[in-house]
Amino acid sequence: MAVPVTTPAGMPSGWAGPGGRGRPTPLAGELGRGEPTRIMIPRIGVNAPLVVLGLEGDGALAVPPLDHADVAGWYGGGPTPGEPGSAVIVGHLDTRTGPAVFARLDELRPGDSIGVARGDGTVALFAVERLEQAPKDRFPAERVYGPTGGRRLRLVTCGGSFDQARRSYDDNIIVHALYRAGYLTSDLRYPE
Repeated sequence: MAVPVTTPAGMPSGWAGPGGRGRPTPLAGELGRGEPTRIMIPRIGVNAPLVVLGLEGDGALAVPPLDHADVAGWYGGGPTPGEPGSAVIVGHLDTRTGPAVFARLDELRPGDSIGVARGDGTVALFAVERLEQAPKDRFPAERVYGPTGGRRLRLVTCGGSFDQARRSYDDNIIVHALYRAGYLTSDLRYPE
């Protein structure tokens, strides 16, 4: 199935070229390793810093601190966004104080743009392929972390019903996105 990922003018959806005008020019060649520093999702108003996450003692992926609801986290044990494989970024849906960075993740639709700024001065741009809601007790680890045959991005947050007794949501919302292109940070402007 083909997924529309550009506007009629050929510009990535929700982005502008230098100075807010024109079309950004994609980089030739492939992106190497570059630690991600920010995630930007124009459709849902996300422009958030990223922290590096590791694994907990039980092997589960750590999550960003609850007292920093506006921060998302990249799993540092996997590929960086733009490298071959599935890069994984997680963020909270909400906290006791209100909505968090991925509160509106379930509003994304196929073709929506996701940008990940990297420490090497580039932005890896992805297009949403699909959303998935999965029970936490049957988390699809292979689909999230497994081999992909391409450059992919997975965004993960909580979803479904909130279990008061466990103080946790029953499900996860997972966004599957496909790499489109790399850009110089200076050539790609996030919409204000």
